[in-house]
Amino acid sequence: MPPSEIRAVRTETELREIVQEPPQPIWDKDIGRIDEHARTIIAHSPLVLLATSTPEGTYDVSPRGDPAGSVLVLSDHRLVLADRPGNHRVDSFRNVLHNPHVGMLFLVPGMNETLRVNGRATLVSDAPFFDDLMVRGKKPRLAILVDVEELYMHCGKAFLRSSLWNPETWPDRKSLPTLGQIAKDHLDLKEQSAEQIDTALDQDYELNQY
Repeated sequence: MPPSEIRAVRTETELREIVQEPPQPIWDKDIGRIDEHARTIIAHSPLVLLATSTPEGTYDVSPRGDPAGSVLVLSDHRLVLADRPGNHRVDSFRNVLHNPHVGMLFLVPGMNETLRVNGRATLVSDAPFFDDLMVRGKKPRLAILVDVEELYMHCGKAFLRSSLWNPETWPDRKSLPTLGQIAKDHLDLKEQSAEQIDTALDQDYELNQY
């Protein structure tokens, strides 16, 4: 597509000519604290999307999954989520060390609305609450402590449009490549088959969840 056919939006004034200003209650929905409803949603959420940024503004979004109730609410303005074994890139942690601003999106299966939380994060290696972060008897090596600055509910339109929770809309898994197939092609692995990589990944999933 030629660049001349792309009409970019460069200013907020241009943006507001397309999308009108929302009513005041939309701005006022940020309560800036963890109230009883937010506590309930956090307690039922098994998956959190964590957004971090480098000082230069490069963003990263990482899924964080645990049994529901694993994210601890320490006060009306503070929560903590444990780290579990991953790929050792520690992208989120390296970002937090340089830029503490984080965003989180809490998902609850079957619920179209999500809870958005923004705040400042601290990477911690030990604290009295680490015992409460144990899963299957294993204590995490690291955790992310978040001081909440913004908190509000996000409407369910995106989930309704996508039919995310409706199994009838899900693709046949066989129509999608496996991670082994993707890794083989992305990394140009010559000496391993996709099946061998998938088997190794399955073993790693089984042994190194916690």
